Amino acid sequence: MKWQPIFVVPLLLSSLIASAQGRTVTVLTLDGPIDPISARYVQRGLEQAARDGAALAVIQMDTPGGLSLSMDQIVAKMLASSVPVAVYVWPQGARAASAGVFVAMAAQVAAMAPGTHIGAAHPVTSGGGDIQGTMGEKVLNDTLAKLKSLAQLRHRNVAWADQAVRRSVSLTESEAVARGIVDFSARDMDDLLRQADGRIVDSPHGTMVLHTLGAVEHPFAMSFVDRFLGFLVSPDIAYVLLIIGMFGVIFELSHPGLVAPGIAGGIALLLSFISFGSLPTNLGGILFIVLAIVLFILDIKLPTHGVLTAGGVISFVLGSFLLFPPWRTPQLPSIPPVRVSPAVIVLMTALVTSFFLFIVSKGLLAQRRKPSFGTESLPGSRGVALTEIAPEGQVHSMGEQWSARCVEGPIHAGENVEVVGREGLRLLVRRNPPGKGGAL
Repeated sequence: MKWQPIFVVPLLLSSLIASAQGRTVTVLTLDGPIDPISARYVQRGLEQAARDGAALAVIQMDTPGGLSLSMDQIVAKMLASSVPVAVYVWPQGARAASAGVFVAMAAQVAAMAPGTHIGAAHPVTSGGGDIQGTMGEKVLNDTLAKLKSLAQLRHRNVAWADQAVRRSVSLTESEAVARGIVDFSARDMDDLLRQADGRIVDSPHGTMVLHTLGAVEHPFAMSFVDRFLGFLVSPDIAYVLLIIGMFGVIFELSHPGLVAPGIAGGIALLLSFISFGSLPTNLGGILFIVLAIVLFILDIKLPTHGVLTAGGVISFVLGSFLLFPPWRTPQLPSIPPVRVSPAVIVLMTALVTSFFLFIVSKGLLAQRRKPSFGTESLPGSRGVALTEIAPEGQVHSMGEQWSARCVEGPIHAGENVEVVGREGLRLLVRRNPPGKGGAL
């Protein structure tokens, strides 16, 4: 086994030489819908590639599509990048659909792994439906012009761009190579770098030759913040955070001074707003949910015999379904349908209704209950006169000795008294009526 270093040392030296010559490749992974989180990730990755002086930035992509705004941000960053960009549709079974077609077209080098496909760039609504009327025609023409311009810029098949948008045509990897949609097919990353080596590409700084053979790969992973934001961009998570946030704030307002519920509720609300900002949210849905909470609270405070609670349940359910309705303003190209799971809606509706019918109502009833301790509980209690009270004297009540003044004639020592009020630290008393109980 002593001969192993003979092979290890040259390998390390080749890596060091490749790095010294600037032959490094930054590898990004775009796996899933194109949204603000993935756009932020790609932008940061291309900036890191520029700082590292990479010879090429490779975006390994498998996407069903995404938001038009996020797609435009990625494409704009690719076109302005000082480092050439290659898009690699990978692994086998992956696709570059809808918005992914635009990202692939914007790259100086486009490659696909065997068993992958590309296409279906026809614009639809965020719910997957057709865009009708004049608006549909405008959206179609704008999308077509955008894809054609990218195809012309990268010297690719402009005619197919028209088919992909108007007729949602998709192609396999071999068909895409044959028709000039992508540059070549690559089995793996090493094969891609080998075939990309020596290619002449355009960049913002003019034409340049790619030197990628034997380049060292530097994976660029998502940061913790990116992963956390990606977790938040979920209709179910945004919906649950909104409800938790409202509960926390309401609990803090009804029990001032606890602090923790208010802080937790505020954080949950802020996180839900971050989620809603990255999703096609309907403000009307949020307002319906807020109205439901108001109706629940009013029904507890007012004697409506459950009428407002019934209205609150209806408003809550409507708001839950309207948070992400299928008729939202079109996003180009489409993303997979965005909606809250019906099971989550049923669960949260039951929890919210139970919360206000039982927990909050019990809390309010406890606030209305007469105090049973402290000076606030003295009126109505009974005691014993320790001295003659005519009109002032001493009484024993609630386990303590008090100064007292009678309000209805003199009271003899040893007689039972009833506390009817208080003047500072002096009790107002009268004879306790026979048979009337009370706290001693």
